[in-house]
Amino acid sequence: MRDAALVALDDLEDEYAALDAIVAGLDGRAWDEPTPAEGWAVRDQVFHLAFSEELATTALLDAEAFGGRLAEMLGRLDDLEREFLVAARAVDPDALVRRWRDARSATVRALRAVHARDAHARVPWVSGTMSPASFATARLMETWAHGQDVVDALGVARLPTRRLRHIADLGVRTRAFSYAVHGLDVPDVAVLVRLDAPDGDTWTWGPGDAADRILGPAVDFCLVVTRRRHPDDTRLVADGRAAQEWLAVAQAFAGPATAGRRPGQFPVAAR
Repeated sequence: MRDAALVALDDLEDEYAALDAIVAGLDGRAWDEPTPAEGWAVRDQVFHLAFSEELATTALLDAEAFGGRLAEMLGRLDDLEREFLVAARAVDPDALVRRWRDARSATVRALRAVHARDAHARVPWVSGTMSPASFATARLMETWAHGQDVVDALGVARLPTRRLRHIADLGVRTRAFSYAVHGLDVPDVAVLVRLDAPDGDTWTWGPGDAADRILGPAVDFCLVVTRRRHPDDTRLVADGRAAQEWLAVAQAFAGPATAGRRPGQFPVAAR
């Protein structure tokens, strides 16, 4: 069996390439299309990804420098977002794509180097330290989630792939975190998650005899845990109170609780 970190790294590079194929040929007007994230255009989403990859490389190469940068960022989040949007609007789209490509390549090189030295190394990040495999998964999740904002803005479709398994697994593993960021206690109730994979396989987490269950397409579960769809706008079935509560607060990414999408914003019939 292949090392989990190397699988995640290969899939991460494929996820980068999939989004690159969508944005690389956009005309100037498309870059300014508003995305479902209020106040953010397509260019802002790609700028955010480039910025995040640069921060990721700092975390992988210099933990102390990353700690200082993170503390500075957390101390001025409101100002930082305003500066971020101004900077994103000032960058030429071609230069922005080049910056993102350079930044993500640096992340992959640094991740592969860290893994080669110590597969069990702990890498600092916004949510705490994590293994190289988990770090790669987090980068894949963020790329896919912001890529969803881009395709929603452009009105284009993208086919789900087996790479979603990384995101679904992260969504399951962050159940307790999802409750915590909402100031809630996670219920002591097991939940079975059984998802239909894009290739016809079935992915399962949790005890098979659990009374509370989440069932449905893997892509829909990933959309919910990345807060890109409201549970009501998916084909997921949540049996039991614990399952329903989990979907309502599910959040696979670091940071404070976010509102996500409104119910009815993306009806299933429109997808």
